[in-house]
Amino acid sequence: MRPHEKLEAWQQAMRLVKQVYDLTQHFPKEEMFGLTQQMRRAAISIPSNLAEGAARNGAKEYVHFIGIARGSLAELETQMQIAQMLGYITDSVSVSEYTDHLGRLLTGLHKKWNEA
Repeated sequence: MRPHEKLEAWQQAMRLVKQVYDLTQHFPKEEMFGLTQQMRRAAISIPSNLAEGAARNGAKEYVHFIGIARGSLAELETQMQIAQMLGYITDSVSVSEYTDHLGRLLTGLHKKWNEA
């Protein structure tokens, strides 16, 4: 198992990717290259940046990539609100709870490594 795979934040982010793919598969076809693609990319960016940061040298670089992952999460949360506003998502409570939890994990990681 690679070091990043041991992180709860990375594991949760991987589960979030699956949730986003499941959620967006029901979006209108005209959104395939719009909101669907944007949400999927933002979701994928979260565990990808955690993995890349963990593979870099030093805490400063790791903190940078954790910050990018946090930004991608914020982007995804905004896109989910847009999807809900457009009526593509009727109940995003479970995904919102998941993103809130992941946000707390990322903030904790950021604080931990920023102090290192």
